Amino acid sequence: MPDTPVLIVFLGDVAGSPLEEQLGRALAEAALDLLEEALPGDSFGGALLVTASHELDGRLPQGVELDRDPEGEPFHFGRRLAAVVRERGIARPFYVGAGGVPLLRGSDIGGVAWHLRDGDGFVVSNNYFSADLVAFSPGDALERIELPARDNLLPRLLHDQAGLESHPLPRSSATQFNLDSPGDLAVLKLAGGAGRHLSAFFEGFETDLAAYRAVMTKLVDPGAEVLVAGRVGSQVWSYLETETACRMRIYSEERGMRAAGRDAPGAARSLLAYHLREVGAQRFFAELAELADAACIDTRPLLSHLGADPSRADRFRSDLGCAAEIEDPLLRELTEAAQAAPVPVLLGGHSLVSGGLMLLTEAAWREEDRRIQA
Repeated sequence: MPDTPVLIVFLGDVAGSPLEEQLGRALAEAALDLLEEALPGDSFGGALLVTASHELDGRLPQGVELDRDPEGEPFHFGRRLAAVVRERGIARPFYVGAGGVPLLRGSDIGGVAWHLRDGDGFVVSNNYFSADLVAFSPGDALERIELPARDNLLPRLLHDQAGLESHPLPRSSATQFNLDSPGDLAVLKLAGGAGRHLSAFFEGFETDLAAYRAVMTKLVDPGAEVLVAGRVGSQVWSYLETETACRMRIYSEERGMRAAGRDAPGAARSLLAYHLREVGAQRFFAELAELADAACIDTRPLLSHLGADPSRADRFRSDLGCAAEIEDPLLRELTEAAQAAPVPVLLGGHSLVSGGLMLLTEAAWREEDRRIQA
């Protein structure tokens, strides 16, 4: 392939429960949107879809090569990426995880690709600490790092171990919002802005958006207070302080939890989880309602601290408030109590308290502008 950036899109094969399969289909549609957005023009010298999934068989845009994951081999992100780069001689890899940046348009992606042409010795990422987009040069820098099992760590390793200069993209909803859970699909369906294939998927994606709408009204209410808890980064905190009308009560805990290996059951430590364990879920949310008019909670640090190990399907059910379907007793109790709270509560993962909250804020202001103009 030529010495121009090559777009490498990884699409995981998400299977299992109906919610997991729904997310898998959404990720495939997001990957298709990304490829169609990025390829027109001459920003890239080629494009690859690396996947075990068959969701996009027969639907790939012209010029996209399919690189099927080997059957029977356990998936390891770093080794798989390194093999693709090495075997194809890619000098300037531009990696994106399917669903990683569903709001980035072709012009944004092309701009990064043109920047990547300018020289060697640097890495561009959407988030230095937890990346979904990583473009770097030279490609053989992968040979000088400890290959990570997940994409999140890649820009840090390329900087720390291969000596590449870090060029993070500006923080915005477009660079920070990603699809990790069906809860993120709910946020994007409500806020809008998806590409044409993912937008078509949303026509058949039915979920209750009432709690999301209720939280949105508080974000633009000067008399309200909103509680945000979990892996809340300083950039998100700064954004909320300047872009919302409400008062914010923020509990930032366990940043970098996965990177540090503290996402295993019992490994994390959370002040909120200590209190939850002492008073129980019902009293926890009753007291939360005395502190705020709405809440967005990243449940993963809580679950780890409490030693819970719910299935991915159960985590997804909790994120969408489907408490009756949750098999894990602790997570079911937590979700039921959140739904019964006197104030609207959103549960989710890291994306909820980062790009998701930023996107909900932007959508809330659009709704407020329409209300005022009506």
